[in-house]
Amino acid sequence: MEAQIKNVPLNDLHIALGGKMVPFAGFNMPVRYSSDNEEHLCVRNGVGVFDVSHMGEFLVEGPEALNLIQRVTSNDASKLVVGQAQYSCFPNETGGIVDDLIVYKFGDEKYMLVVNASNIDKDWAWVNKHNSMGAMLTNVSDEYSLFAVQGPKAIEAVQSLTPVSLSEIKFYHFTVGEFAGIQDVIISGTGYTGAGGFEIYVKNADAEHVWKAIFEAGKDFDIKPIGLGARDTLRLEMGYCLYGNDITDTTSPLEAGLGWITKFTKDFTNSEALLKQKETGVSRKLVGFVMQERGIPRGHYPIVDAAGEVIGEVTSGTQSPSMGVGIGMGYVKTEFSKPGTEIFIQIRNKNLKALVEKLPLLKA
Repeated sequence: MEAQIKNVPLNDLHIALGGKMVPFAGFNMPVRYSSDNEEHLCVRNGVGVFDVSHMGEFLVEGPEALNLIQRVTSNDASKLVVGQAQYSCFPNETGGIVDDLIVYKFGDEKYMLVVNASNIDKDWAWVNKHNSMGAMLTNVSDEYSLFAVQGPKAIEAVQSLTPVSLSEIKFYHFTVGEFAGIQDVIISGTGYTGAGGFEIYVKNADAEHVWKAIFEAGKDFDIKPIGLGARDTLRLEMGYCLYGNDITDTTSPLEAGLGWITKFTKDFTNSEALLKQKETGVSRKLVGFVMQERGIPRGHYPIVDAAGEVIGEVTSGTQSPSMGVGIGMGYVKTEFSKPGTEIFIQIRNKNLKALVEKLPLLKA
């Protein structure tokens, strides 16, 4: 039997705003309100708000909380201070990735894991499976709404809503404070756009009040609601991985360029095999590329060399609204992974030239 598609708490509001709703990761989600391009540029140059309440949140508490997180995640959570967040992943036992996530440290015995919507059930089972040490786990995914206020004007647009000095929240840090008259709101200096801004975690009961307050406060800054379409093009310009496309249960963190979140200073799931892989080297790597000829790369298009031999596959691709050219990411044989290397994307039986580029693809 097919699982029931869920609605985010503000589903009706998005419909009223003209949001085109589509099923995504088990939820009805707004893919766009106007046009992907317009919404993309609104975030890059101004400020926009995404409702990403479909994301999952797990609380990990008690004296064994850190031990469990160290066991199941690749990054070193012992380095976190209270009020800091960390990008990480759950390695699986066969060299791939269960999911990527963000770890938040609220206290020595209290953490929150924020996971991808499509993987909530899988991740919950995975973390519980490894909880032999008896940490306290609570799945609070259905209790929280999450709004990403993103763009260079984000601070100015919403500073009036909180006594917290938003400019003092560093990247990948957070605070818990008053926001739009609501207490205990998590205000996090994170996002998936590379445009600056915040992610605001609120209880569902306060979601509509906070959403409307954000738009009221931001109206002089031409704040707009933004859909998933622009979220995808914004993250791709930055070279941020999307689970299910660029990273999966068969891609290793080292192949995916996530060696920087894979710390061998501790034991974690499959760390021995991944360390061996690091020592011997990987045979393929995830790269970003920019089209040199007109064409839009899409997922699963073959990547070939000058002789037309297949050397890899596109995992994500689009026409970049900021750059005005086709861009993408994909896995290629390691010898083709150096920035500046010429590769070809097979688009409708034509091999179109592209260049491997260092990430982010959108240069500041």
